Amino acid sequence: MASSSFEVRVSLEKLLIVLIVVLVPLNFIGLYLAIESTRAAEQTTGTLFRSVAQDQAMAARQFIDDRVIEVGAITSDPTVLDAITNSGRSTAHLPEPAKTAKISDVEKQWDTPASDALVKSMLSSRTSEALRHRREMDPRLLKLVVLDESGTPVAATDKPRHYAPVNEVFWQGVSSNGGTVYVSDVMYDEQSRAHYVSVGIPVLDPASKRFVGALHAFVDVGPIFANLNRDQFGRTMAATLVREDGTVVSGVNVSPEMRLNSAEYSAVKDALGTMQGRQAGYVIAGMREGNRIVGFADTGLKQSYGNLPWLVMVSQSAREAVAPERTVGNFAFVMVMVALLMVTLLAAYFFLHRKQEMTEIEAPSNTNHEPNHPNGVMVR
Repeated sequence: MASSSFEVRVSLEKLLIVLIVVLVPLNFIGLYLAIESTRAAEQTTGTLFRSVAQDQAMAARQFIDDRVIEVGAITSDPTVLDAITNSGRSTAHLPEPAKTAKISDVEKQWDTPASDALVKSMLSSRTSEALRHRREMDPRLLKLVVLDESGTPVAATDKPRHYAPVNEVFWQGVSSNGGTVYVSDVMYDEQSRAHYVSVGIPVLDPASKRFVGALHAFVDVGPIFANLNRDQFGRTMAATLVREDGTVVSGVNVSPEMRLNSAEYSAVKDALGTMQGRQAGYVIAGMREGNRIVGFADTGLKQSYGNLPWLVMVSQSAREAVAPERTVGNFAFVMVMVALLMVTLLAAYFFLHRKQEMTEIEAPSNTNHEPNHPNGVMVR
């Protein structure tokens, strides 16, 4: 039985040409797609970090607002107003110079045994017991102090550091304009070993609405810092709380006392200055150690509490954040280089091969015949 076969012969040169013509464009297309994929991954990561920053900013805002409301609710306790009223009655007969002189005398003795009786009487009052009960219900309230119209303490959970803080920014803030809610910047309490903000809520007379005193609360902001630290994933991931001047309030192994500046903040500040940057909510910040993707969100606390111009930033090394896409991009780049190398080698091959063919064609065709004598006679 006869067998039939179909055979196709293709030269190696033509095969190489076809492969290069097909593969080189495909490699370039792959490189382009890989670059676009990396950009898309950076955008997706930036959007994710913006959402995380917004959640953290909202949580920080909610925490401060809730504590201010909570401290304000304590001022409506009848025992607080009673303590302030009783203090006012005991000093009502004294002229202002006499009140000032008395406060000065007690202040001088405040850290001596001479003030022990006054401190014991104040801390054992019914109002002080009510304040300590409030603290037991919410340990985030580190200390509570009730002050009368003169700024002298009339009840407290603990002995105040100063007798009358009339010269401190806190008192000037809470007693101004007939009584104003005051919240300080972050401070550190050695006794409780905690970072806190000082919250002052004015106490107004129910009938006249006149400022008659204030409630001073030390509010632990550690939960805000702890919440930020929970959003640390990845080796180069970082969630930080910064002020509008770039000073870090809280970050990984960073405390407010260090007064460190955020390296990413300059790029974020530029973005905050444009509508497009604010709407995007993230930037690719060029750093000395490489680009970082930074999502950011304003807490909005500054509008209500001028001492808290806080901004949340969530960032990560771009190399780590989009590592899988970069791997594909690097592979595509290598393939393009290989393809270009193949084109170069093929071009060199054809160039040398063509040159060799031209040399053979130009060689003399009568090399095998004997030359004729110039006079037409054959020379032997």
